[in-house]
Amino acid sequence: MSQQTQQAPFPGVFYRRPSPEAEAFVSPGDSVQAGDTIGLLEVMKQFCELKAEVTGQIASIEVDDGDVLEAGQDILVIDVSEGEA
Repeated sequence: MSQQTQQAPFPGVFYRRPSPEAEAFVSPGDSVQAGDTIGLLEVMKQFCELKAEVTGQIASIEVDDGDVLEAGQDILVIDVSEGEA
């Protein structure tokens, strides 16, 4: 099984959940499909959904809710499903 690191496409504030009261979009151990929402990135009061680039299982989340990210910064690692690598 291979791993893929997903990175921030541009700078912004990362959010793991759609609102403070809501559950996180994903947590370590969760299965994701390519295109599933994994978080939000806020830039100038605009929110952009971050989508999983591959199908697999969340191995780790490298940043915390509310962290300010730089473009290219690692967000999470996905254990890629067979046939997806």
